[in-house]
Amino acid sequence: MALTGRAALIAALASVPVGIWDPSWTGILAVNAPLAAACACDFALAAPVRRLGLTRSGDTSARLGDTADVTLTVTNPSGRPLRARLRDAWPPSSWQPGTETAASRHSLTVPASERRRVTTRLRPTRRGDRQADRVTIRSYGPLGLLTRQGTHRVPWTVRVLPPFTSRKHLPSKLSRLRELDGRTSVLTRGEGTEFDSLREYVPGDDTRSIDWRATARHSTVAVRTWRPERDRHILLVLDTGRTSAGRVGDAPRLDASMDAALLLAALASRAGDRVDLLAYDRRVRALLQGRTAGDLLPSLVNAMASLEPELVETDARGLTATALRSTPRRSLIVLFTTLDAAPIEEGLLPVLPQLTQRHTVLVASVADPHISAMAEARGHTDAVYEAAAAAQAQSERRHIADQLRRHGVTVVDATPDELPPALADAYLELKAAGRL
Repeated sequence: MALTGRAALIAALASVPVGIWDPSWTGILAVNAPLAAACACDFALAAPVRRLGLTRSGDTSARLGDTADVTLTVTNPSGRPLRARLRDAWPPSSWQPGTETAASRHSLTVPASERRRVTTRLRPTRRGDRQADRVTIRSYGPLGLLTRQGTHRVPWTVRVLPPFTSRKHLPSKLSRLRELDGRTSVLTRGEGTEFDSLREYVPGDDTRSIDWRATARHSTVAVRTWRPERDRHILLVLDTGRTSAGRVGDAPRLDASMDAALLLAALASRAGDRVDLLAYDRRVRALLQGRTAGDLLPSLVNAMASLEPELVETDARGLTATALRSTPRRSLIVLFTTLDAAPIEEGLLPVLPQLTQRHTVLVASVADPHISAMAEARGHTDAVYEAAAAAQAQSERRHIADQLRRHGVTVVDATPDELPPALADAYLELKAAGRL
């Protein structure tokens, strides 16, 4: 039960003549008694809130940055019309800052024994599961003086998926993959390639690719063509330890790694390779295996949606052991982690030979573009000091990358916008070289 602004205004206006002509308890009672009686009648005529029936329907998932519409159906079983203001509460990250009030509050009128629908439009600003909180309803009487108020729990969950902004690079990478599939033995000759077909010799072809038996059966010279091997296994390993929580721009490093992983997974599945996912810090946070090409991307984004960085040091030995158990045959292991000195030198490097002796390893790391901007700053003393600090940080990252390369690891270190296409290019180069 709550008084409205209208009741307070009427009481304030009525107190003016009482204060002027009859400033006594009798005058106050003469004004407030009729107002109290009107409020009581208004309260009695307002539709009861507790008996209302509420159900939800609508979207259960949305990509980060997109909208999700959740519909609330309000059923009024009473014999009185419902005139109400409704607040559909969700976590603050369900809307852009400053838009929550307008998006979550609704006015509705529901005649007796009927139902009406209101739609709450969410625009989440973070990945993960967004769960509906309470629905608060304030029911007004015909005079609008006194209201009934109550809350209902109406569960609903909207899963906010990674945005996959790097999908804009997929057409160009697929075009390059098709070119790779169509190359001759001049460009794809070597271990790890599969025979594809025969075609007529053209000037410029490597004479070593001539198939003399096929040539003897035909009137033209035939050459062998090759294509990259298919049905290879790729394990995407997301390091969800404390270093993945560092923010680069407006998002954690983990989000940039996810975006690059999704582009690589989409490209590899089109190339005929099998892709699995492992997210690990001190325990397995997500493990996705055995998905078909058609089901791969939906499964990946669903598994990644609820992942959050954990503020613990990653157990490199546990990560290596889990990756080895997940990949019994030779595979490409793509590790999304940092190139900071301490985690690599103390954690990854001692156990790295266990991975490289059985698998091809590629390390992908998210670089901070702010560091590059600092390295180029000049003009005043503070800028020079910042440039020196940035140059030292870049030198340390290059040193760590060189250490990894000496162990036979391919390293891709790029900013969030550049990492997805750079990682896809590295994958295509490994495939063309027959190293998968």
